[in-house]
Amino acid sequence: MAVKRIITEPNKILRQISKPVEEVGMYEQSLMNDMLDTMYDANGIGLAAIQIGIPKRIIVMDISWNKGEKKPMFFVNPVIKKNNKQKSIYEEGCLSVPNQFAEIERPSKCEVDYLNYKGKKKTLKAEGLLATCIQHEMDHLEGILFIDYLSKLKKSMIIKKLLKNRPDRIVV
Repeated sequence: MAVKRIITEPNKILRQISKPVEEVGMYEQSLMNDMLDTMYDANGIGLAAIQIGIPKRIIVMDISWNKGEKKPMFFVNPVIKKNNKQKSIYEEGCLSVPNQFAEIERPSKCEVDYLNYKGKKKTLKAEGLLATCIQHEMDHLEGILFIDYLSKLKKSMIIKKLLKNRPDRIVV
């Protein structure tokens, strides 16, 4: 298992639409293990494969690990089957948009079909933070970031901050 580099905005890779996984095999399981290590190392609660440069429809999450116990979840080819009409608002952040946060409104509940770590078909009814996290990570699979829900001005300000604080930027 290995910690991978997380791609940050602005980067056109993050805007790619991820491709479905044909079969959950050893490669995909190894990738999910690496994604989990990467997510934990970055103090995140969710990570999509595209965030480490792999355009596959794979998500890992663990919304309880920072409370002392790890309960990782793995979603391969997730599809939201139902969304609740009732909305909830959470302050969201993203490992690909470091140190930036905004309140985002999303459906408060969702039902998701997916393949688990072993490739078995599953359905999950989620609400609260879990529903928000699933929707946030699934947006990544479509090339969407949480800042895309903000006004053009707010989004522009965040991107300018990100460009200003890039560690790979050289000023001569």
